[in-house]
Amino acid sequence: MSHDFVPDDVPKCPKMSRSVPYLKGLVTGSGGHVAQNARWPIPPELGMLPATKSIRTLRRLSTGVHSEEALPVRYYDWIAHFGRRTPDKVAVIDLGSGRRFSYAQFDDRIARLAKHLRDRLEIKRGDRVAVLALNTTDTLEVQFACGRLGAVLLPLNTRLTVPELRYIVGDSSPSLMIHDSEHAETALAVAGLCRVGATLSLGPDGSYEAAIAASHRLDGCEIMTLDDISTIMYTSGTTGRPKGAIITHGMTFWNCVNLGGPAAILPSSVFLSVLPLFHTGGLNCYTNPVLHAGGTVLIMRAFDPGLALRLISDPSYHINVFFGVPSIYQFMAQHPAFEGADFSRLLGGGVGGAPMPLSLLKVWEERGVPLQQGYGMTETSPAVMTLDREDAARKAGSSGKPVLHTEVRIVRPDGSDAGIGELGELWVRGPNVTPGYWNRPDANASSFTDGWLHTGDAVRMDEEGFYFIVDRWKDMYISGGENVYPAEVENVLHQLSAIAEAAVIGIPHAQWGESGMAIIAVKPGCAITEAEIHAHCGANLARFKCPARIEFVQALPRNATGKIHKPTLRQQFGSPGEVDQVIAVA
Repeated sequence: MSHDFVPDDVPKCPKMSRSVPYLKGLVTGSGGHVAQNARWPIPPELGMLPATKSIRTLRRLSTGVHSEEALPVRYYDWIAHFGRRTPDKVAVIDLGSGRRFSYAQFDDRIARLAKHLRDRLEIKRGDRVAVLALNTTDTLEVQFACGRLGAVLLPLNTRLTVPELRYIVGDSSPSLMIHDSEHAETALAVAGLCRVGATLSLGPDGSYEAAIAASHRLDGCEIMTLDDISTIMYTSGTTGRPKGAIITHGMTFWNCVNLGGPAAILPSSVFLSVLPLFHTGGLNCYTNPVLHAGGTVLIMRAFDPGLALRLISDPSYHINVFFGVPSIYQFMAQHPAFEGADFSRLLGGGVGGAPMPLSLLKVWEERGVPLQQGYGMTETSPAVMTLDREDAARKAGSSGKPVLHTEVRIVRPDGSDAGIGELGELWVRGPNVTPGYWNRPDANASSFTDGWLHTGDAVRMDEEGFYFIVDRWKDMYISGGENVYPAEVENVLHQLSAIAEAAVIGIPHAQWGESGMAIIAVKPGCAITEAEIHAHCGANLARFKCPARIEFVQALPRNATGKIHKPTLRQQFGSPGEVDQVIAVA
């Protein structure tokens, strides 16, 4: 196929020999994922071009040999589209401030914000824009304004401490920090430490609103492709440092497509968004998919189970789509208003982020709300598997089957495919998978094999093709929907001079699913109290990462190679999982 068939306003691939290294993406490590700083003759406006993200075409050469070339697919702004198509329809409602914007109004605010960012703050293509704020429709405006400029959204976890945020901001180097009043002190402290060039404050009297009011509409948008970076989301790292997962426009688009059918997302969808927008769950399950369909999104500033039940029961809002992590559903089910709540308009509820107790699934099923379990992760934008509504009760406990545009494998420790019913690690491949981690070639090399992302989760498949998440193949545990990597907590514990060695494991918790336990050996001749350890963790870690329990031992168990043996610790202090036995045998 000739480039002559490509529209003039879409960036064209260079006319060059399509060598095998180019088609495979000039890998760093393995997996066909492009190095952030790799050198090859591709125009910078094309951004990264992982081989799995672009449309491939075969071109017959004069020699009769077929040659493959990759053509970038253009990114289109959804809000601008619906601003023209359904201008008067309500796009978003900010429950915290009472503001509501039609698609035309939402589009206008985004266009004005984008012009201010470009012309006044000199935000340009590739620049990162950080947001540290509780849930607000303003975060969505920043996301789409960045898309029009080619800038990159950097949502920051509001639960993190200044030392934690300092590392993330220092690693990503944003040009702008946007913050709300509740996090102003933290945001300004981090911005100062990391020399962020500019800040904007949210709220009716803040500089953000003043900027939009004083600005005009952006007169022209950057031409972006689905391979260009839209967002960097930091997840806890197995080496003790958070990793910035690169999210492309294509990943977000394919997630919208993948979830549209299973979640029954339509232009008539009205979604109550209660999860933090700095998480992929809050942003992409199902906030972005509903906006992609032209529906309406209600943004709750911070989750309140009583308010959520009142809003769902209120016929004037007609909320028919909902998503939460297990603890969200648990808090709602335990609320006094649950028994009298009206769920008749809900088509169902999505749940993910952590294993869902079967007893809680039953509670919601008895109220007429089948909860559709799913599985995903930040690196997969996030949907990988979903359970169809008709299977929700029959296959309770399953994460369902793979979504439409995604491949999965269950892999044994030796790299071969596991059989039906056999436990193995889940690997994922598809256009919804991250091209890699920001500034982390080491993580890129260790996380991918021939394009397959290693999830670190232990999974089995039954005879009907339904997948069940059994445990974590790695040491990560999930507390209240938040991923916690023990290595990060252990690094903080080792800052205390009295501690000789420490290990952190996840243990069952009635409210949060799991919480952390720190098993600690104290240096001879030293002493330290639980209170001192809790205080140190509280000053250096987000609350959900702080160990809930502390146990003192003489020494930690180790395997033949001298590594701390966590299966033994889970056997002794926690709940040993089947994955421990598989890994021990391997």
